[in-house]
Amino acid sequence: MNIAFVGCGFVADYYAKTLKNHPQLRLLGVMDRDRDRAVQFSDRYAVPVYETLADLLNDDRIDIVLNLTNPDSHYEVSKASLEAGKHVYSEKPLATDMTQAQELVAIAEDRRLCLSSAPCSLLGETAQSIWKALRENHIGQVRLVYAEMDDGLVHRMPYRKWYSDSGIPWPYKDEFEVGCTLEHAGYYVTWLAAFFGPALSVSAFSSCLVPDKQTDIPLDRNAPDFSVACIKFASGVVARLTCSIVAPRDRSLHIVGDEGILSTKDCWDYRSPVQIQRRIKIRRKMMLAPWKETLPLARPASRRHRSNVSQVMDFCRGVAEMADAIGQNRPQRLSARYSLHINEIVLAIHNALDTGASYPLQTSFEPILPMDWASSPAVTEPRSPYPFKLFQKQLELLRA
Repeated sequence: MNIAFVGCGFVADYYAKTLKNHPQLRLLGVMDRDRDRAVQFSDRYAVPVYETLADLLNDDRIDIVLNLTNPDSHYEVSKASLEAGKHVYSEKPLATDMTQAQELVAIAEDRRLCLSSAPCSLLGETAQSIWKALRENHIGQVRLVYAEMDDGLVHRMPYRKWYSDSGIPWPYKDEFEVGCTLEHAGYYVTWLAAFFGPALSVSAFSSCLVPDKQTDIPLDRNAPDFSVACIKFASGVVARLTCSIVAPRDRSLHIVGDEGILSTKDCWDYRSPVQIQRRIKIRRKMMLAPWKETLPLARPASRRHRSNVSQVMDFCRGVAEMADAIGQNRPQRLSARYSLHINEIVLAIHNALDTGASYPLQTSFEPILPMDWASSPAVTEPRSPYPFKLFQKQLELLRA
């Protein structure tokens, strides 16, 4: 499947580095409105440069366009690509305006084209393993979820020294103007919607706590640098999601069930361990076990072709899944309707800076299938870091 990049900024290196994981994808060329940046990227990865977007879209060899532009350009580039008959995989968000996102989905469906949006971490080993544990009822009926996407006090970090492999500086002005909710909420929202079905409502609060990010370039707008949302899903599960670039770094997830708590420490790491802390009864008391069981991942995660030392994510996995769906003539897992629903949830949280009210969801999507390698009904005995046999003896003595 032939692909092309539109946008050669900071994130493009993450896709280029993990492209090697997917031999079914072939990068034919790149384009950026800043030609010097496109040439710099081209020199690093030895790929041709298209002079204009029209040149790229007129290339009949291109099957999938990866829209890696600034979020403000997502709608314009994706629309042009779809109208040119190309499948589109867009960086998040699908669009910064819900009406525009709906238009993109309508065009894709009318032309029978695939449209999907990052992030694709739902396809990673950790997410698929958590989902498998939920289907196998390891923690009983799920009631509540706590999800954290806090990155620390970013504006005080040495971000001016952050460069991609091709030498592109971190676009701090764009990042601060877009805001952490649009940039990061999707990493957990995509998981939760797949696990628990479409969301019914979002009650959110967001704020810009640090209007002056101490940048050398004035910001054109102040986006939320903190948001918190309660999302109610059709299954009855309620999730509390927090995003910030102020609070201490924390990317953990805790899923609370009747029989225990399922958790992981970092959704950005495809190999992040999945743990269960079960509820136990001792005499007349119910409590959480003093140890956590570590579940084996649904399959071992490869350590090759990392996108970054601190970000163990395969950015191209979503593109590869789209290519496989096209080649196998089947629905894609990260469908256009699913991506639209995620876009609506994230925008509802982001826009709480202005509305500050409960938002009823208008969109939905068809159920998503887990990856084939995570679909086995077989239950593997969990591994526990605690000396389990010793604890069993202690437990028997306590019960006696």
